[in-house]
Amino acid sequence: MLEPEITAEDFIQQRQQPNPPILLDVREPWEFQTASLPDSLLMPMGEVTSRAHQELDPDAHIVVLCHHGVRSLSVTMWLRNQGFDNAQSLAGGIDHWSRAIDHTVPLY
Repeated sequence: MLEPEITAEDFIQQRQQPNPPILLDVREPWEFQTASLPDSLLMPMGEVTSRAHQELDPDAHIVVLCHHGVRSLSVTMWLRNQGFDNAQSLAGGIDHWSRAIDHTVPLY
């Protein structure tokens, strides 16, 4: 089984491979509108339990994103308990991404 968290650097490499991970953004819509990453699926944390089984493939590699990595790790662990064994949390969230990877993504 994959580690519960993935670094931004490892995620960049995986996004460049064929069949990249699904990027699941579990922040609120206003946060998503403020700063987001391309090709991400918005599913606010409060909606994950009702939407995950309908919209996500349990066999897919899913990288979960939030602001700092706390909500995403919580959602990752819930997904894993539901059989989504390839779910990982993006360590540091979009805040780390903005600071270390892509300075064009706004901080908030």
